[in-house]
Amino acid sequence: MMKYKGYVGHVVYDDKAKIFHGQIIGIKDVITFQGKSVSELEKAFKDSVKDYLQFCKQRREKPNKPYSGKFNLRISSELHAKLDIAAKTHRESLNSFVSHTLEKAIGD
Repeated sequence: MMKYKGYVGHVVYDDKAKIFHGQIIGIKDVITFQGKSVSELEKAFKDSVKDYLQFCKQRREKPNKPYSGKFNLRISSELHAKLDIAAKTHRESLNSFVSHTLEKAIGD
């Protein structure tokens, strides 16, 4: 994974073409980049982000921002109640409890 100006690029290697190619993830617009070496790939990634931001500026459009930090989650009322009780037991808000629980689940 690569990061630049808040954007995250996911990279894969094509062993047949002998090239790295990637895409910015976490936004609706499609932004891709590629390179034959790591340094070429890093430059292409940064150039793609810069080009995207410049393109949006020229069109007077807001660029897609990666991950707002908000998402809606639909769960059963029973699970909602259990989570709320667990949060209160840990003296946390429901939001903090769920956030901490998710961080533990992914090893952060």
